[in-house]
Amino acid sequence: MKLSVNGTEHEVDVEPDMPLLWVLRDELGITGPKFGCGIAQCGACTVHVDGLAVRSCQLAAVDVEGSDITTIEGLGTPDNLHVVQEVWIAHQVAQCGYCQSGQIMQAVSLLELNPEPTDDDIDAAMSGNLCRCGTYPRIRAAVKAAAAKLNGV
Repeated sequence: MKLSVNGTEHEVDVEPDMPLLWVLRDELGITGPKFGCGIAQCGACTVHVDGLAVRSCQLAAVDVEGSDITTIEGLGTPDNLHVVQEVWIAHQVAQCGYCQSGQIMQAVSLLELNPEPTDDDIDAAMSGNLCRCGTYPRIRAAVKAAAAKLNGV
């Protein structure tokens, strides 16, 4: 099957029901999305499919054939970070870092759907992404800063 990941088309020979997470990590060597729980409850594996945040551990590869898949690697580059990546660094959100790619992908999706989120909006959208280090206040502050920056405030 053919998958478009981070703007590049890949031909993969996998079982159709193989989770997208394993295709990305094991077949394509894209390691930004992490395995956390395997049941779509922690958000460590969050990627975008056609611009929407999804949990790649529970999404079959066949279900995304023909879709545009974006991982943290396709969001920005070290020389040209996405705004959310910039504020994540500025607010020192990451501690261990394990959940951060999923957190960032979820935050980007939130801001694309809701460019002026309230604290409640942020908490609701980010609630499916768990951070064992407990950096939730910094996550909320970073999302608010990204919203302000994207809105030219």
